[in-house]
Amino acid sequence: MELEEVVSPQQIMKTAQGHALGNGGEHTVYPETEDEIARILTYASENGKSVSIIGGGTKRGFGGTKDSDDILLSLEKFAGVIEHVPGDMTVTVKPGTVMKDIQEFLAGHNQMISLDPEWPEYATIGGIVASNSSGPKRLKYGSARDHVIGMRVVYPDGRITRTGGKVVKNVAGYDMNKLFVGSMGTLGVISEITLKLRPLPKQEKLVLLSFSKENWEKLRPFTVSFLDSTIEPVSLELMNPALSKKLADIESYTLAVAFEDVESAVAFQENWLVENKPSEMNMTVMEKEEAVSFWKRFTELSPKDPSSSSDIRASVKTGSKNMDVFHLMVEADRLHHESGAAVYGHGGLGHGVAKMYIEGPEDKVITAVKSIRAKAEELGGYAVITHLPLAVRRQISVWGNQPSYFFLLSGIKKQADPEKILNTGRFVGGI
Repeated sequence: MELEEVVSPQQIMKTAQGHALGNGGEHTVYPETEDEIARILTYASENGKSVSIIGGGTKRGFGGTKDSDDILLSLEKFAGVIEHVPGDMTVTVKPGTVMKDIQEFLAGHNQMISLDPEWPEYATIGGIVASNSSGPKRLKYGSARDHVIGMRVVYPDGRITRTGGKVVKNVAGYDMNKLFVGSMGTLGVISEITLKLRPLPKQEKLVLLSFSKENWEKLRPFTVSFLDSTIEPVSLELMNPALSKKLADIESYTLAVAFEDVESAVAFQENWLVENKPSEMNMTVMEKEEAVSFWKRFTELSPKDPSSSSDIRASVKTGSKNMDVFHLMVEADRLHHESGAAVYGHGGLGHGVAKMYIEGPEDKVITAVKSIRAKAEELGGYAVITHLPLAVRRQISVWGNQPSYFFLLSGIKKQADPEKILNTGRFVGGI
């Protein structure tokens, strides 16, 4: 059997080889139904063909050391809202649906998915869920894992399974959603996703709190008192001076504190900051279009395409104890001035997830990435490279050292994909 017998020849395109980010395919196939996805995977499994999955392409530089698989399975045309139940506050969508399109649809019903992933104009909901993406607003809203209540998944051999359900209060049995969310498409192809929604906030406000480099250590005791208070920000994101300069023209360590609630609650929390911030701290308030513009620039920090210059770009995600983000931002500032590469960093002081974006000559970028990983591991955390050109990914481990529980992940992969045909090398330890 040939691939042209599985789907229409019009859905198959010969792919140009040699993409700088790799993770391509000799042929790109565009399924439009779940049944076509199942037939493609069945064909691949029975004929020993490897498959790579792509949506909007924003995570193409994340993991994997292969230039090309046999098939690049594009979910670009498998998109759209399947079902929206405003009263239950749930929406069911196809995986190729772009995040911005979903949010614009939901806004017409005064609802939203409370996620702020990178590049929402391009990122698809399937890729967001497969990578368990999140942004600065993770503090209040969580990551993609916290929003998924049900999925349909096509296994590598073509079998179709459903996990979870279509209602929020669905707690019977094991939460199998957790198995696939964040697995980077290595266990199956997500063909349907049901997510829980929230109402659009009545009021939004962004407050930037900055210290000079000489006094920045006073941020730490202030942050402790802030986290111990009854204030409930959407984000509490610390930026290193280079990133603060880039986004807000403020060259100092800066806290981006966002509030989303009814008007009276937002006003109360803003007043708390005015009354409790240290006198050395400068305060800038952004509202409406100005705040929206700031967060849009924030979502565009991560590289999604190959660099058009001789320099390369990288992004690194770290996880640590929340207050250790201070140490990581200090390291980012040091590297920005000493490594020969530009290093822009931000991290959540409420959850400990931080991200660094590095630009410069290849050797300088590699040195900076290794330094960030060493610092994160010194603090008892981890560092994962979420974007690098293929040639550089082959020189440095994307995932770092294998975790102690790697045997569990490897066992799950072996059960779900014994032939190792699907997104090989794109999860922890090269799974």
